[in-house]
Amino acid sequence: MLTSPLAPYLLWAKSRHPAPIDLAGSNLVHCDFDDLPGAREGLELWIPNDNGYPPLVEALASHYGVAANRVATAAGCSGANFVAIAALVGAGDDVLIEQPTYDPLIGACRLMGASVRRFGRRFESGFAVDVDDIRAAVTDRTKLIILTSPHNPSGIPFDRTTLVAIGEIADRVGAQVLVDQVYLDAANAIRSPHDRWIAAAELDGPFLTTSSLTKSYGLAGLRCGWTVAPAAVAERLRRTRDVVDNAGSAPAERLGALALSHKHHLIARAKALLATNVDRMRHFLADHPALDVASTPAASVTFPRIKGVADAGPFVTRLLEHHGVAVAPGAFFDAPAHFRISLAGRSDTLEKGLAKLSEALRMHASGS
Repeated sequence: MLTSPLAPYLLWAKSRHPAPIDLAGSNLVHCDFDDLPGAREGLELWIPNDNGYPPLVEALASHYGVAANRVATAAGCSGANFVAIAALVGAGDDVLIEQPTYDPLIGACRLMGASVRRFGRRFESGFAVDVDDIRAAVTDRTKLIILTSPHNPSGIPFDRTTLVAIGEIADRVGAQVLVDQVYLDAANAIRSPHDRWIAAAELDGPFLTTSSLTKSYGLAGLRCGWTVAPAAVAERLRRTRDVVDNAGSAPAERLGALALSHKHHLIARAKALLATNVDRMRHFLADHPALDVASTPAASVTFPRIKGVADAGPFVTRLLEHHGVAVAPGAFFDAPAHFRISLAGRSDTLEKGLAKLSEALRMHASGS
């Protein structure tokens, strides 16, 4: 019997009062019918999708440059993460998870009866992954290593060299590496094509990449997610999904396939929004040296802290109660000195929120 929530952040996110200025969520501004050509005509109530709607599976395979048998569809990225964890770990297994992280990843492992161990992504190291920490933490019982890239909550990614090294460690103990990359496509949209961040699916080895159409494409309502994994693992995920939710929603998977056929249009939309917001946040941080960030913002979220403040919780509460601005408390990510700001919303909303945040910082500095 559960005596506490498995995912405290999500409970908070679903039960909090609406804020006049909301910078706490991290979904890209949602699309409407006009943003997705053919959406009205593309609605279908039935499609052949027992193992994923074939046009959707094929579009995802093409997106990552992999064979279609490596793709398993899911109900959003959260659904993809859950099915992967359910398929790969059980009672008595160890799972290594980064800290700080997105708490449903921890909750799913605990629900499966796994023992959760943590390795740090430290502010002082730019929230980078220290491969030596993972190497020191793995055991013969380790079945899964879980990371996010770009990192949730900081928005900071890791590079190919780091991923390859983690894969080699996992191989030695027979573990898999789950990398939630739901922020990746939008983050890459504002980078040079020659300087893009890597998808774990591009590498050989024990990697699972999870993602969805939510954070980068503005289609949260579809709950269209997926995992790209080695073929045998992907088949295991499909068979695990048989006892979770069986198959995806026909309208969602049909519209998901349509969205991917227009992905360049949708990514251009994300780029226009995110480039403006990231640039605004960079200027804001330069003008407010009281805020520390581990790295220059470059994705849909950033995770500042106030210099000299060990627990930002009271500040976050005052920001909401006195200034009407919601941000996500860092305590939900095991980093209470920080708070997460979304850069994925409307630019005018961000502008208003940052003006209020500036006012709150001035009051904090004056002790009022």
